[in-house]
This record gives sequence, structure tokens and C-alpha cells, in this order.
Amino acid sequence: MDTIAASRARREPSGAALFLRRWLAHPLRMGSVIPSSPALCRRILTHGWPEPGHAVLELGAGTGVISRAFLEAGLPPERLIVVEVDPGLVAHLRDTLPGVTVLEGDAKMLPALLPPAFGGRIGSVICGIPLVLQPLAAQLGFIQAIAAVAPGRGFLHYSYCATSPLSARKTGLRAKRVAWTPLNLPPASLWRYSN
Repeated sequence: MDTIAASRARREPSGAALFLRRWLAHPLRMGSVIPSSPALCRRILTHGWPEPGHAVLELGAGTGVISRAFLEAGLPPERLIVVEVDPGLVAHLRDTLPGVTVLEGDAKMLPALLPPAFGGRIGSVICGIPLVLQPLAAQLGFIQAIAAVAPGRGFLHYSYCATSPLSARKTGLRAKRVAWTPLNLPPASLWRYSN
């Protein structure tokens, strides 16, 4: 490691420290005070792996724990798109996820954010945004944005709620809890939402 890289590594916080710092700055944007566990990542990989030639779209990538799990499991970086609203986390993701398409912006603006090259190629959408903390209008905005870029695909959403974080009656979605991860802190559920 050269002197400049070593100096930079000493100045930059670790992923967990950065995550906590960003949570303290914007607690309603982050669903947890610590990144997702390996156990939760494994469940997301199981239920969110795309078919050949299709890409994974991750919303609310945080420090990239889930993104790295997909890459380590063999997903080519050019088939991974991550969206993050926090500029500090975006910079971290761009530094630590080479070859991955990292988009900075509000996930409700997905149709405008997503590069045209990915049109019709989204095979799986993973949502880590704490939707339960959003008002109904914002929840519906996320749902509409996902449907616009991945029509008919639905999405996976991990949450720390004991029940579905999205109301079927208010959103028009069907919800199915496909996994529960008691080893995550806090324990997490993985929900599949579809129309």
C-alpha cells in the first residue's frame, strides 16, 4: 500500500463506523444502527438472485454490505445497480464497489435515475429503505418507481417489523414473508411484495 493510500485509509471510517455516523446524522433514512448481518445477506441472496442476463437493483445500499454479498457470490459487477441518497455513503460505495453502477438520488426518482442501458434488464429489486417510517404518499411513490423500472417483478424488502411494514389495503400489494433472520441485530424479516 503506498503512502497516500495508507494515509487515506487511516482518515476514512470503517463501513460500520460510517454507517453509524450516517445513522446519527439521518436516523429516518436508515433502518438500523448497524449494517445487515451475513445471515440476512444469505437470505436476500437466496430470494433475490436474478435469472441469467438480468441485473439486481438495490435501493438504500448503505455501506454496501448486501452489494458485496452479491458480488462475493458471483454476480458480475456490471449486473448490480445500487441507489443511495446520502452523498457520504455514495462516495464510500463508489470507492469500494468497482464496476458497480452507483446512483446518487431519491429512489422515488428511479425512472429518471436508471441509465437506459438497464431498461428491461432488472431481474430483482432489493429495498433496504425503511419504508415503514415513510408516509403513505412516499411509500406509494417508491412502489410506483419500482414498478416503472421493473414491471411485474415486485420487490424484496427487509424490515425489522414483526408484521408487514406496508399495508396491503392501502398500497394494493400482496405481501409474503419469505424469510426471518433471528441472528440479525435487530432480528429481520424479508418480505416479497407483488401486485
